[in-house]
Amino acid sequence: MPLPAERPAHGLFIVGIGPGRTEYLTVRAAHAIARAEYVIGNDSYLDAIRPLLEGKQVIKSSMGKEVERAKKAIELAQSHAVAIVSGGDAGVYGMAGIVLEVLEHSGAEIPVEIVPGVTAANAAASLVGSPLSGDFAVISLSDLLTPLEVIEKRLDAAFSVGIPVVLYNPRSHGRPHNFALAIEHARKYYPPTVPVAVVKNALREGQADPVIVMLGEIEHVMDEVDMHTTVIIGGSESRIWRMGNNVKGIITPRGYHRKYVY
Repeated sequence: MPLPAERPAHGLFIVGIGPGRTEYLTVRAAHAIARAEYVIGNDSYLDAIRPLLEGKQVIKSSMGKEVERAKKAIELAQSHAVAIVSGGDAGVYGMAGIVLEVLEHSGAEIPVEIVPGVTAANAAASLVGSPLSGDFAVISLSDLLTPLEVIEKRLDAAFSVGIPVVLYNPRSHGRPHNFALAIEHARKYYPPTVPVAVVKNALREGQADPVIVMLGEIEHVMDEVDMHTTVIIGGSESRIWRMGNNVKGIITPRGYHRKYVY
């Protein structure tokens, strides 16, 4: 339930700030941050919303400190208005889950509002046409919290039904082979002609021009894939979208062509 419109005496906002550029921050997210006395978050997320932090008590944290961050936010929210920020959507690989788990274990009772944001799948898709028009799956290739064998089962499940699959955290220095492994799983079910979008820093500072390739050609762009990249592997019905002779992106038909003439 949303917190009241006026500044609350205390409570916790768990805020998704979107891709990073403030123009993609929702109005509700901006209001939540404005109403908070304390704003807590990872350094990079706080840097992205620096213009909104004037006059706030700002508590910075680093990657890997999510539990400590959640505990601090809950402690402060018992007597102050607090916003804990998360990139993208706080409920999609973000801070909402761990904050609610810690809150549940603590036994504290405080007002909580989760404020949604534009997640990487939406941001990347908006730059390459309409690759996610119908059903799709989002899978993180990070095995820090999820065992690799579980990730592989999920990849098989998603690819086996022919839907587009969005890959988060595809390739890092510590685990450079997980992305290649995901491509192997895709090739078990999809032909080499399935389109793939490689989008780096979608709607963020440093955004690169999206790259559209076929699944059979993905090795040509493998070195461009890193932790700042979102990869969209099209489904069985996805196709290249062209304007004239120029490749503009990917279209995954939702099914209108089976019902209407256009």
